[in-house]
Amino acid sequence: MKLSSQIKPINSLKSPTAEIVGTLSAQGERLVITQKGETKVVPQDTESHEETQETTALLKMLALGKRQIEEDRVHPARDVLQRFRDRGSSS
Repeated sequence: MKLSSQIKPINSLKSPTAEIVGTLSAQGERLVITQKGETKVVPQDTESHEETQETTALLKMLALGKRQIEEDRVHPARDVLQRFRDRGSSS
């Protein structure tokens, strides 16, 4: 998708709003809305928004994991598993 084909001035939304929403939903694309030549909002369909949120969450988890590795705040998996086993056997 070429972003330039998805740019519309805000006054183009006054009448065909339902059609634009339908197109966004069907195509799963974003639409850049401008006002006085400047980008103001970028609406997108719900499914695309949820995918973006999930991707952002995964990237944050990866960044946190990387930071923990850099700060040497990690433990070998076998040690962690052994701790779980030890807790289970003491119950």
